[in-house]
Amino acid sequence: MAKQYNWHKIGDAADLIAAENEITVLEVSGKKICCARHQSQLYAFAYKCPHASGIMGDGFIDDAGNVVCPIHRYRFSMKNGYNSSGEGYYLKTYPVEQRADGIFVGMEKSGLFGWL
Repeated sequence: MAKQYNWHKIGDAADLIAAENEITVLEVSGKKICCARHQSQLYAFAYKCPHASGIMGDGFIDDAGNVVCPIHRYRFSMKNGYNSSGEGYYLKTYPVEQRADGIFVGMEKSGLFGWL
């Protein structure tokens, strides 16, 4: 079954949201997420590291386009959340769409109490 998303506008079409290789923290639908730009592409991912809950907004983007956790330096692909430093964790990522009427991030739809 394909994932379904609620799309939330995070900026106008001309907004930068995040400068190249900088991490910005946004609140979307009551949830903190991080956005970062690498090679002109905008990515959205979890606010906290899945390993020790490090604040990913306090980390940095490496030359390969991975977001690096500030606590233990675990590296994650901003494209798909893959743990590129090999520890076996997965960083939640969110789809981003640039549309004529703005920039949108997709949050997965959930049913009653989040389990249906």
